[in-house]
Amino acid sequence: MGSRSRYLWLLPSAALLGVILALPLLKGLAGGVPGIGDALRDPAVGRAAWNTCLFAGISVPLELGLGLAFALLLNRDFRGRGLARALAILPWALPTAVMALSWRWIFSDSWGIANDLPRALGLLEEPVPWLGRPGTAMAALIAADVWKTTPFVTLILLAGLQGVPSDLYEAMSLDGAGPVRRFFWVTLPLLRPSIALALVFRLIQALGIFDLVWVLTGGGPADATRTISLEAYDSVFRHLEPGRGAAVTLLAAAGMFAVALVLGALARGRGDA
Repeated sequence: MGSRSRYLWLLPSAALLGVILALPLLKGLAGGVPGIGDALRDPAVGRAAWNTCLFAGISVPLELGLGLAFALLLNRDFRGRGLARALAILPWALPTAVMALSWRWIFSDSWGIANDLPRALGLLEEPVPWLGRPGTAMAALIAADVWKTTPFVTLILLAGLQGVPSDLYEAMSLDGAGPVRRFFWVTLPLLRPSIALALVFRLIQALGIFDLVWVLTGGGPADATRTISLEAYDSVFRHLEPGRGAAVTLLAAAGMFAVALVLGALARGRGDA
């Protein structure tokens, strides 16, 4: 059987799969494109977009920094390294809904450890409503996300560190280079592709965050943690406005695509340099 015959046998399944994927996409475009202008002028959408960018702009750099530190630590040779690596990945392996409920208990102003421990140490006199104030609610959301997804970044960067040749470190050591110099001259340049990969993945995930916000804060208080994905969800399922929801989704997808293109171009430019 020739290669063309094999492709002909696959054609019906491919056509069916294409129709299944294309119809919802075309329907979403038809319903969302006319409402893009209204969505751009909607203050609620603008605030949701700002909250999303604020969340991503703070959480992603924290995750990259902590992930790099943990990856460097776990890349060292020490007793129990395998167990330490397994424990480090555990937060990322937990279901997001379960993790978010745990953080709701932690930040509870009635019995949460985020209040009980500082009060026991004399740092607080009254419990802080972490999830009841706009500023602290966003901080709590970012803290939960950093705890959840830093292991994912650590895993990517640790894989990149495994590919750095050890003889480069030995050569730098013979030249009298210390740990800091070896990090900036060897580790960081060779780790740039892994850092770029982690950055793209995490930015796209952070800009599309939904489940953690839905369970932990519900977008409150006073829409202080409402993200663009939550705004689209509420438009469709709460307010029964599928056109507005499709428009918000298209805007979010366009933003994520633009971010991915910019980061990809920057990564390629640095690689060529």
